[in-house]
Amino acid sequence: MQTLTAQELHNLAMNIVGEKLQEMGYEFVAINSELKKHPQFVLYKKGEPTIFVLVKATSNLQNPNEYDVLWMETFKEHAKKQAAKVWFAGVGLANAESVDLPVFKDQPYYIAFDTFEKVLN
Repeated sequence: MQTLTAQELHNLAMNIVGEKLQEMGYEFVAINSELKKHPQFVLYKKGEPTIFVLVKATSNLQNPNEYDVLWMETFKEHAKKQAAKVWFAGVGLANAESVDLPVFKDQPYYIAFDTFEKVLN
């Protein structure tokens, strides 16, 4: 069995978040799926400000929305200059057989993702 790489886990989280954003009626102005390049999504919806969405794949199923607060402050300053909102999407991913095992390619897994953490509104 092949373990998913950090980039593959990130892409999986991006797909999950992207589907949710489409369901919510957002258009994608830009998408960046490269690991550690932010934001991952720049959103547009008529009559609303631009929204930057940061996506993070994590093995933390209990609290996937934890993020680096100091780093986020820097990013919020960037967003304010762009008059944009910032949403954070922490996506918990874990092996379905045991959370102690990594997520394997083509094997079942758990997803912990409900909603977006609105960091800057």
